[in-house]
Amino acid sequence: MIGRYTRAEMGKIWSEQHKFETWWKVELEVCRVQKDRGVIPESAFVEIESRAEFDIARIEEIEATVRHDVIAFLTNISENIGDSARFIHQGMTSSDLLDTALAIQLGDSGELILADLKNLINILDRQAIRYKLTPMIGRTHGIHAEPITFGLKFLIWKQEMLRHLRRFELALMDVKVGKISGAVGTYQHLEPEVEQKVCKNLGLQPAPVSNQIIQRDRHAFFVATLALIGASLEKIATEIRHLQRTEVLEAEEYFSKGQKGSSAMPHKRNPILSERICGMARLLRGYMVTAMENVPLWHERDISHSSAERIILPDACICADFILTETARVLDNLVVYPENMKHNLDKTGGLIFSQEVLLALVNKGMSREDAYAAVQNAAMEVWQNGGDFKQKLEEDPAVSKHLTDVDIDELFDLKKVLSRIEGIFQRLEREELHAKR
Repeated sequence: MIGRYTRAEMGKIWSEQHKFETWWKVELEVCRVQKDRGVIPESAFVEIESRAEFDIARIEEIEATVRHDVIAFLTNISENIGDSARFIHQGMTSSDLLDTALAIQLGDSGELILADLKNLINILDRQAIRYKLTPMIGRTHGIHAEPITFGLKFLIWKQEMLRHLRRFELALMDVKVGKISGAVGTYQHLEPEVEQKVCKNLGLQPAPVSNQIIQRDRHAFFVATLALIGASLEKIATEIRHLQRTEVLEAEEYFSKGQKGSSAMPHKRNPILSERICGMARLLRGYMVTAMENVPLWHERDISHSSAERIILPDACICADFILTETARVLDNLVVYPENMKHNLDKTGGLIFSQEVLLALVNKGMSREDAYAAVQNAAMEVWQNGGDFKQKLEEDPAVSKHLTDVDIDELFDLKKVLSRIEGIFQRLEREELHAKR
């Protein structure tokens, strides 16, 4: 991932320096366990641990000849250790090192993403409460439907992120798995006990069964979960973009002092962060496809997944981390215009209460078909020519036969329409409390 979209802490996990440090962490841990089992002499282990160092430029130089990155790494390490280097990598295959190290990197990345998710959930919760009773128009198909509250949007997003949190915890558990089982997973030259102890010491679970690699359905699930999180973040960002449109302007991204929106048009205030989130969510979905295509490998393993994973796994983690924090920043600093929400509620002359009138007429004994026709006739008149929907209804004999002017007035009460919002919030609070027990 390019530096522009890489946060420092996540970028460090996927740096070349940290990658090789993690590789050595795995190799050294195998040596430590073998030393404890009496396979490697104590003196040799001390020499291995104290003398080991690597140089990235030297690794690249060796790899140019041997064309194998693990061999290049081990060769460079061995150059600095001497005779005792013969004990390093004994009985292991490259994927014992690579997949176990990858599990550590994915685990560390996953912990950052979990923290990002929890931070976003806290912001959504705070904004949901803040705008719980702030009325606005609900839109279906992009058209005014019925009133909702702005807080309800945040509550929906919060619940979605809570579901993602549960899914991602499972996905993270699925990839925090190591293997030290040899060339085809049969432990031909290593005892299963070595794998057990190494994985435990590295904070991983041993794969219950493996061939040359850890199976890639685990990694596909991980990336797919990130892609699904990205889809929800794009949904939120798309909503902000629509709400910031000039003719809507119910909310907008914070526009900082000195910020400029256009090189040509000085008046512009564009939702650039939300647009960026939408674009990067597309990347995550693309990575998901590649991750799934890495699942069907030949026999006990081929290397077709390797080149793709070197790109998609770091990038998926970096991308998810970035857009989670960007979304949190947008929502935490969101500028909200309740007066514009009120203006938009009134924009259609009361048409948003049409269902209230329809149901009231039906409850008074009018057939649903006749009631629908009467309400729709009045509504279409206002839709086409403007005017006041309530007045049109009061002037219609078919309506006034069943409803008095006072009855109709009561149907246009916004507080009554939104009277169950508080109950929705309370229901979810109860569910969250129950889930924590």
